[in-house]
Amino acid sequence: MGGADQQAQRKAVFEPFSKATGTKITEDEYDYSVAKILAMVESKTVTWDVIDIAQADAMKLCDASILETIDWNKLGLHRSKVVGSDNFDCRVPSQISATVIAYDEDKLANGPKTIADLFDMQRFPGKRGLLKSPYANLDWALIADGVATKDVYKVLNTSEGLDRAFKKLDTIKKEVIWWTAGAQPPQLLADGQVIMTAAYNGRIFDAVKNSGKHFEIMWDAAVVTFNAWAIPKGDPRQDDAYKFIIFAASPQAQADLTRYIPYGPTNKHARALVDPAILTQLPTETDHDRVAVKVDSNFWADKGSELRQRFTNWLAK
Repeated sequence: MGGADQQAQRKAVFEPFSKATGTKITEDEYDYSVAKILAMVESKTVTWDVIDIAQADAMKLCDASILETIDWNKLGLHRSKVVGSDNFDCRVPSQISATVIAYDEDKLANGPKTIADLFDMQRFPGKRGLLKSPYANLDWALIADGVATKDVYKVLNTSEGLDRAFKKLDTIKKEVIWWTAGAQPPQLLADGQVIMTAAYNGRIFDAVKNSGKHFEIMWDAAVVTFNAWAIPKGDPRQDDAYKFIIFAASPQAQADLTRYIPYGPTNKHARALVDPAILTQLPTETDHDRVAVKVDSNFWADKGSELRQRFTNWLAK
C-alpha cells in the first residue's frame, strides 16, 4: 500500500475501526511483491493478519494455498453485493482504481484526448513517463495501434499480438522515463521532466487536492483493476481479520474512503452514500468506465512472470 492510498485508508477505515472496536491496528508497508507473504506462510510465522493485494496476485496465491479461503457467511455479506467477487475464493474486493495518463495543464494547455496521443510524438513532442512494467503499456500499445479496447486481451493472448504491442512501444521507447513508485509521476510532471505520464488516478487527485497542482487526467483507455483484502494462510488472529474486513467492506467505510482518495467502492450499496461531486472522479463513473480497459486478472496470473521477463529483456536492448 503506502502513500496517498494508505493515508486515505487510515482516515476512512483504520482509525474508525479501532475507535469502534477497540482493536489496535498496526500498519506495515510492502511493494506488492508476494515474496514476503510466501515466506511468512511457508515458515508458519504469519504476522500480517490482513493484506491489501492485487487481484492477479491473489489468484496465484489462492491457487497455491497461500491465502485463506474466505467464508462469506462469516462476513455476513452476499457475494452478489460485491463487485468483482465472482469466482475468487480468497479475497474480498476492496476498491477499484485506475492507471491513467496525466498531464500538467500549466505546461500543456491542450492535452491528450485519446491513448493514441501517448504515441504521437509530432503533436505532443517531449518525454513520457511510464510504469517500468508490461502492465498497462501493452494494453495501450495495442489500442493505439487500432485494436478495440474490448479485444485487447484476446489479441495479447497471441504471440502476434504481443509482437505487435512491443513493436508499437518501440516507437516511443527512446522518449520514455520509466518509473517504479506511485509517488514519481506527480513529481515528474511537477518538475517538467515529462509532457505526460502514466499514473495512478489517486496520486493525481492527491497532488491536485493537497499540493495545488493543475494536473489533469485523460481517462481514455484507463486500465482499471481491483485491490482486495486477503488473509494469509495460518493467520493466528483470523477472528480479528474477519472483523476488520467486515468493517472495511461496509457501505459507509467504502463511501468514506472516496472522500480521501477517488477509488471506486466495491460494495454496491456504497455508491448511494458517495458525494455526487466525488462520483465524477471515480474510475467507475459511467463515462470513464465506458472507455476503460478491464484488466484480465487470469491473463496476468498466467503470463505475468513471462511477460515481465520479456519486458526486462526488451528494455535492455
